[in-house]
Amino acid sequence: MSKKQIAKRLLQIIIVLLGISFITFALTFMSPGDPVRNMYTATGVMPSEEMIQETREEMGLNDPFLQQYTRWLGNCLKGDFGKSYSLNRPVTELLAERLWPTLKLTLMSMVMMLILSVPLGMLSALYKDKWIDYLVRGITFLGCAMPNFWVGLLLILAFCVYIHAFPVISSAGDFKSLFLPALTLAIAMSSKYTRQVRTAVLDELSQDYVIGAEARGVKRSKIIWQNVFPNSLLPLITMFGLSIGSLLGGTSVVEVIFSYPGLGNLAVSAITSSDYNLIQGYVLWLALIYMVINLIVDASYVYIDPRMRLKE
Repeated sequence: MSKKQIAKRLLQIIIVLLGISFITFALTFMSPGDPVRNMYTATGVMPSEEMIQETREEMGLNDPFLQQYTRWLGNCLKGDFGKSYSLNRPVTELLAERLWPTLKLTLMSMVMMLILSVPLGMLSALYKDKWIDYLVRGITFLGCAMPNFWVGLLLILAFCVYIHAFPVISSAGDFKSLFLPALTLAIAMSSKYTRQVRTAVLDELSQDYVIGAEARGVKRSKIIWQNVFPNSLLPLITMFGLSIGSLLGGTSVVEVIFSYPGLGNLAVSAITSSDYNLIQGYVLWLALIYMVINLIVDASYVYIDPRMRLKE
């Protein structure tokens, strides 16, 4: 991508973030629930109506919508997303604190997904319409059909309750705490990626350069690993980037099931406690991650795919 294209994409990111911030703020403004009442409840205080109204006035929650939004947006541009109503801590600090556990879970689940999906997808493509192909396709069909929460509960039942190999509650510290949440995410992702790898490999095997190389007597194994395999992974880069973006935003269901202290778990607690500042900060973070990773993936195509360099 040229500098002009990158500048254009960055401008689009800014415009989209402004739109998302406005919509998010409007939805939280109109949502039922009183953050002030929830804030007092979290501290164990039963406030009177006078205390609630005074606190709302102090926090500016009685101001008109546009006044609240412009004040909040101005603070966001300075890096201040406000304080969490329920936890009484800066939103930026809370998001940064949960980022590292989420990053570890993301990296481990992506590695496990690649270990599962790439070999299975290659096997399924190389043995097309054989028993191995049917077996792999059946497994991936089941993997796509099973929801994450059900897979997570089955893994807890098998490895925590019966075998006692892993802890039920994940602490984001050691390998054992990360393994089951990462495996839960990897099973669903690997089912989709295995199908994509199979399709990409079959598409490459039907290309003219493969037929020509076989006609010249080049070993099939050399064709597969030096040409077919690298080229078949190129279409998966965009999908890979989007998966990383979604995982970095937190996977709420899996994190809640395993009590994992990630961004998704934080978002669920923010929603249940009507913590508007935390919800708005989380949504902006998620949108920013998606768009930045998408930009990085698009820019990386020029360096990964020689055909894109020739076009440039």
